[in-house]
Amino acid sequence: MHPAVLIVLYLGLTTGPVAIAAYIFPERRLALDEIASGLGIIAFSILLAEFVLSGRFQIVSRKIGIDVTMRFHQLLARSAVVFVVLHPFLYRSPLEPQRPWDPSGLETLGLDFPSLATGTLAWILVVCLVVMAIWRDQLPYRYETWRLMHGLGAALIVGLVAHHAWTAGRYSSQEPLSLIWLGLLAIAASSLVAVYIGRPLRRILSPYAVKSVRKIADRTWELAIEAKRKQHHAFKAGQFVWLNVGNSPFSLYENPFSIASEPAREAEMSFVIKEVGDFTRSLGVVAAGTPAHIDGPYGNLTIAGRGADGIALFAGGVGVAPMLSVLRQMRADGDTRPSILLYGNRHAGQIVYRDELDAMAAEMPLKIVHVLSEPPADWAGRTGVLDPETVREVCGFEGAERWLFLLCGPPAMIESVEGALIDLGIPASRILSERFVYD
Repeated sequence: MHPAVLIVLYLGLTTGPVAIAAYIFPERRLALDEIASGLGIIAFSILLAEFVLSGRFQIVSRKIGIDVTMRFHQLLARSAVVFVVLHPFLYRSPLEPQRPWDPSGLETLGLDFPSLATGTLAWILVVCLVVMAIWRDQLPYRYETWRLMHGLGAALIVGLVAHHAWTAGRYSSQEPLSLIWLGLLAIAASSLVAVYIGRPLRRILSPYAVKSVRKIADRTWELAIEAKRKQHHAFKAGQFVWLNVGNSPFSLYENPFSIASEPAREAEMSFVIKEVGDFTRSLGVVAAGTPAHIDGPYGNLTIAGRGADGIALFAGGVGVAPMLSVLRQMRADGDTRPSILLYGNRHAGQIVYRDELDAMAAEMPLKIVHVLSEPPADWAGRTGVLDPETVREVCGFEGAERWLFLLCGPPAMIESVEGALIDLGIPASRILSERFVYD
């Protein structure tokens, strides 16, 4: 689906209910009461749409990338919190049940104790949910525990808001808005079923197993998996999957990893994984044959279907994985376009597949630029980091605006390189990145 279509659909979903309420109910209350109700309606629409945005649905993320989709999810959730916080404080009508002689609810807010209680509890919980998401890394919980709490908390909040809206909302308690909420609730519930039941069932039908695990650099491992049946996940070079090793297909214990192997290998995938967490630090004891499950592929860090005179690849650390997939596929396809790999690491012991990269440079029109921040005494290559100066020196050639630029690595590196490329006159449409920063 084209990004413009997605934007129109989203705006219609979040603002449409307000427009419908204004059209169906022409009688107006105090201005602040109407603004408060409008903010509440928009906030509820955003909350319901969040279930689809966070569900990793390809129809949403395919064109714009899942990192952009998830960032959109984060920013909209924070916007909804602002609306929710303001919502109760703007009202000026009395907090009393609806009066018999006022069927239109113009004189009071129509609140009784149950509706007030569900609204208040939802107000508290939605603020807590978003605050915990923003400062997730500072919480004393594993990611999987936080993810479960986040999902269950969101479902509880939506249930509370639905009760509050249907029992106290001047507009939401009446048709057609009540039916719209019912439909959106059904979509949100369906997305949960698809994510937590549908996808695990599909993983059972397409199981993988660990083929091999080997150390390839300092604190860096290659994990290879292979399909156990004919059904396997087709992918494009540069994409990634959420990988689950040794757990139930229904488990939340999964991590996003870029695929380092080329699609030409079909039923096999390999990953370059650095030791940074509980799972990655235990890779050395993972045995061949261990069950594995994947969710994906995702990501638009690919050259397939994109015209370009050349390909420039920027990798920081294990961000080289998708670049390896792209280069390996270019070699398999006999792609003769010129390419450049700028590969940054802290020290030489972190460089992966160095012999293979050197062989590629000899076989293909490929230039490799290694950059080390802590080089050895005999290092003859570049030192420091992938900074704007390096980008200008390597990519400041005539015709660079017709190349395609792929970036993967730490967020700070990506932002620095993106800024330098824009300064060189590279169109933003020719700069693709994968940040791996998701809620």
